[in-house]
Amino acid sequence: MTEVKASMAGSVWKITVSEGEKVSSDQDVVILESMKMEIPIAAEADGAIKELKIAEGDFVNEGDIIAIIE
Repeated sequence: MTEVKASMAGSVWKITVSEGEKVSSDQDVVILESMKMEIPIAAEADGAIKELKIAEGDFVNEGDIIAIIE
């Protein structure tokens, strides 16, 4: 099981995957918006999205868990 974590604080602008979807390493999972910049957050391992911990519009802090991959 791998946790995808926010690399910086920001708002969840777009979720690019859904629960149950298979993802590959380095595939974008979420795009954060911070200081009018879009920051993609990628999966760190191959697998399937077990759970999304956030919703579009949520605010996350650095280190918050965004998704769980198994």
